[in-house]
Amino acid sequence: MHDLALPLLIALIFIALAFDYLNGLHDAANSIATVVATRLLRPVPAVLFAAFFNFAAYFLTLAFPALHKVAETIGSGLISKELVTPSVIFGALVGAMFWNVVTWMKGIPSSSSHALVGGLIGAGVAHAGISGIEWRGLNMTLLAIIISPMLGMLLAMLIMLITSWLCRRASARGADSSFRYLHLLSSATYSLSHGLNDAQKTMGIITVLLYSTGYLSGEFHVPHWVAIACYIAIAMGTMTGGWKIIETMGTRITKLSQHQGFSASLGGSIVVFGASLLGIPVSTTHTITGSVIGAGTARRASAVRWGIAQSVVMAWIITIPASATVGALFYLLTRLF
Repeated sequence: MHDLALPLLIALIFIALAFDYLNGLHDAANSIATVVATRLLRPVPAVLFAAFFNFAAYFLTLAFPALHKVAETIGSGLISKELVTPSVIFGALVGAMFWNVVTWMKGIPSSSSHALVGGLIGAGVAHAGISGIEWRGLNMTLLAIIISPMLGMLLAMLIMLITSWLCRRASARGADSSFRYLHLLSSATYSLSHGLNDAQKTMGIITVLLYSTGYLSGEFHVPHWVAIACYIAIAMGTMTGGWKIIETMGTRITKLSQHQGFSASLGGSIVVFGASLLGIPVSTTHTITGSVIGAGTARRASAVRWGIAQSVVMAWIITIPASATVGALFYLLTRLF
């Protein structure tokens, strides 16, 4: 028995894919800020480069299905999937999209991931109360908010130190030439990890919607058509680009060299791939920001514009409460009809 009319289900799926598109647009800066800031690639080729590797993550999951655990966490690990309704999904998506648009217009690199988590929690609590929360998944996600940027920062600093020692006898020109290629490779790796982790969040939303309305039965699993649609949507969003956020990430926090760009991208990649393997919906925005700060600090602490970094952190702190509030309000709005 299907509990939702097909046209309404299709409309909600399109809203979810619109969020995925907006996620790519908003988070394009995550993948390409360092290559644009260091002039390794021009902006248009850079977003095409990032979009390609965002979509290529789909083929990575075909080879390694264990990397699809993030979708399970979003779909059933934050709010009990038995309590999810179309109204909850609508409230969650609108809450997340509202916050994404506000921060995109302001050029603030906030987290699309945590906007979605906040929207889902807000709408879920408005529907079923605190008892509907899956605390294990939520606590794991909240812990990742603190740990992921710190790990990114520490790894970027460590990579800077190790590679500086390895290249101590190389000429400045030779080292710069090598790091240009390594930076491009690490940026591709980060774009791959970004597509892998972020597209799964929308997959989880669509899958739990299908499950809760009777269009998907059996164990919780992501249908292939859902996965392909989400990877295409996020890649198209990345191609559009969020230029204000790219400016903040790539130039306003600290000025990067090719060496630092490589270290930041590689450090961020390690964190995001690890999170995907553990099924944690980590913020790619938080992670790369911490990595950029770490790469800048490795040169000297004064190279980082800490005032800008502080405003970015403040946006992180209020993302989940703000999107949760909007998500709850839009859920309650649906109850009037």
